[in-house]
This record gives sequence, C-alpha cells and structure tokens, in this order.
Amino acid sequence: MKVIDYIALVLVIIGAINWGLIGLFGFDLVATLFGSMSVISRIVYTLVGIAGLWSIRFFTKIDD
Repeated sequence: MKVIDYIALVLVIIGAINWGLIGLFGFDLVATLFGSMSVISRIVYTLVGIAGLWSIRFFTKIDD
C-alpha cells in the first residue's frame, strides 16, 4: 500500500500543478504535452482523478 500511496501523492501533485497553471495562466500542461483530449491525456486525467479519490483516505491518518 505504501507504494500506491506515493504514486497517488505524485499524481495529485501533478494534478494540482496543472490546475494551478490553468488557473493562473490558462495553460493546460497535460493537453500541451499529450494533445487536447487525446487517449493519453484522458488516461492522465483519469489517473489523477483516481489518485485524488485514493488520497481521501489520508484524512484518517491526520493526527491533531
């Protein structure tokens, strides 16, 4: 599970950076690298979404 957690974290960070670029500059890095809604870009977006859902479980690991 630890490996999956690290992969999910990396994908969430990539997604956050991409959304930051979209919000600040209107620049979609994934679309630029892989084409607008190409098969590969859709796979990347899907993996980032799944990683975000997987990362919800990290809330149970937060210590106050």
